[in-house]
Amino acid sequence: MSRYRPPAAPKSPYITAEGFERLQAEEKTIWKRRRHVVKILSAAAAEGDRSENAEYIYRKKELRGIDRRIRYLQHRLPTLLVAGNKPDLEKQVFFGAWVTLEDETGAENRYRIVGPDEFDPHRDYISMDSPMAKALLKRHLYDEVNVRTPGGITSYCITEIDYE
Repeated sequence: MSRYRPPAAPKSPYITAEGFERLQAEEKTIWKRRRHVVKILSAAAAEGDRSENAEYIYRKKELRGIDRRIRYLQHRLPTLLVAGNKPDLEKQVFFGAWVTLEDETGAENRYRIVGPDEFDPHRDYISMDSPMAKALLKRHLYDEVNVRTPGGITSYCITEIDYE
């Protein structure tokens, strides 16, 4: 059995101005964190036998994770396209929109459609590559939207579209 995995589908290159600033700030702070970890790692390496030195092993793993994130950010940031203009049709769903949906039971949920690098379920940000966002894009106010979920197809009605 092989371990081959096909490459992941490329992510959309769009991001909000707020998300782009957040990624740039993360890149700056992660470099500071890396310097701190390297300092601790070199102190742990100076203690002697590295094979049984838990601090050394832990910091090497932490440094690998930091370096992986730095490489990702350095590759991804130059390819991102900041989309910040309001669309001409404000009653249609486009990138960056806050969309309020009402489901079949009458419960309302509000989501913002953002780029894949800034989605955050705690802030109700959904990626434009998600099935929900794909179903919502280019729809109009009061349209009925059917979204395929793991539990089956769910119907929503768009009750509000806002571009803050």
